[in-house]
Amino acid sequence: MTNTTMASTGTTTTAPTHGNLIGGVWQVPQGAELIANHNPADTRQILSYTPATSAEETARAIEVAHAAFPAWRNTPAPTRGKILLKAAILMEQRKEELARALTLEEGKAYAESLVEMDRAINLTYFFAAEGTRLNGEAIPSALPNVMGYTERMPLGVVGVITPWNFPVAIPAWKIAPALIAGNTVVIKPSPLTPDTMKLIAEIYEEAGLPPGVLNVVFGDRPVGETLSTHPLIKAVTFTGSTPVGKAVYRQAATIGARCLVEMGGKNPQVILADADLELAAKLTVAGAFGSTGQRCTATSRVIVERSVADRFLARMIELTKAIKVGNGADPTVTMGPLVDENRKREVLRFIEIGKNEGSTLALGGNALEDGDHAHGHFIEPTIFTNVTRESTLFQEEVFGPVLSMTIVDTYEEALAAANDSKFGLSASIFTKDLHKAHHFVRHCESGMAHVNGPTIFSEVHLPFGGVKDSGQGGREMGKAALEFFTDWKAVYFENLM
Repeated sequence: MTNTTMASTGTTTTAPTHGNLIGGVWQVPQGAELIANHNPADTRQILSYTPATSAEETARAIEVAHAAFPAWRNTPAPTRGKILLKAAILMEQRKEELARALTLEEGKAYAESLVEMDRAINLTYFFAAEGTRLNGEAIPSALPNVMGYTERMPLGVVGVITPWNFPVAIPAWKIAPALIAGNTVVIKPSPLTPDTMKLIAEIYEEAGLPPGVLNVVFGDRPVGETLSTHPLIKAVTFTGSTPVGKAVYRQAATIGARCLVEMGGKNPQVILADADLELAAKLTVAGAFGSTGQRCTATSRVIVERSVADRFLARMIELTKAIKVGNGADPTVTMGPLVDENRKREVLRFIEIGKNEGSTLALGGNALEDGDHAHGHFIEPTIFTNVTRESTLFQEEVFGPVLSMTIVDTYEEALAAANDSKFGLSASIFTKDLHKAHHFVRHCESGMAHVNGPTIFSEVHLPFGGVKDSGQGGREMGKAALEFFTDWKAVYFENLM
């Protein structure tokens, strides 16, 4: 099914309509309103349409996944792993195609889309291999004639709710561990980035995943609420904003479902006087403005000792001025647009708040709306300095290309400032002092800590997640993900002799 639209060139073209994938069949629900998927770099271009799916249709997908669960859980884990392995190989073969689709609908620079694809591929390879390592333990009993051991058991139907900012990597790190553990999945991707999810689902189909094991339901709030309240759902995994994540967590509790929510961040990067300032400046700028600042691990606050603050700020400004803002499909562009008009409006609102509260605008602060930027959601990379700990810019997540700099006099003050937040996802320190580095790692209130590295860095085989308002319910990625997607069963063989 296609709909006529206008391409950015001014020529008439057609945009496909993606139906939901339920039980191995792609179909648009009868009478469903359609949601247009616009290119954020040029909103004149509609890339696709997807249905605003009802709660009733979402419930049907859950019931189909529930029916598919017994056969999938009884499929040997190494066999499940072979299907994931083939999916990873297919992703690798179609890496450039997926990266282009990602850039078109999310906006990030093509080079960043390729990095995201690498992460999704590596994640899928990693969890494919876990099919041969879903191990329990043989545990000696305290009693004679008793043998005890443990097994990992799948949960059932998992509801997956994913955001628009990493529309390939985040679904990958939720779908792959859920499937390898033997669960079936119903996923709701963001309405802003449906095309990449359709491609990923098609890859899993081609890899041999049985119908009903992975179901894709497009839409908005009715879909998400059904996935977190339906009685057949056994676990919910969500990535997105803190207010919505808390609502999902509360809803899942009403049905007794296990729930993992990965939410916001206000990630601090501490720069001590003995730091390698060139390295620190480069990685701070990369962490703040990579992916247009639209990532939960983005470097949002930089906390700098006073004696090096002026030099550090000057170098950051110099590096930031070299960023080229534009359409991510242009290989010379290093920062793309914000994802939609709402996000652009919200970031501009935070910039005005920063000005009104007395922070110093050191660079940027403007929307880009002329020439090549006329039809996209573009904002200059922006740096504020003299940001106080009480200010909105210091405390609230902006989720855009805005970096706040706060000046302190001592390491102790820097640590206190880093921890002065309701969020606790990722934190970083730049220093040559090994004692302070270890002290910071031990005492920073975050789920991930970095020494002489950016807040955005993570690897697929290590746990990912935060504390406080950044996360609840467990960790993603690495072996820790399997703790969420499985239950332990203790087994006793008694009186065998």
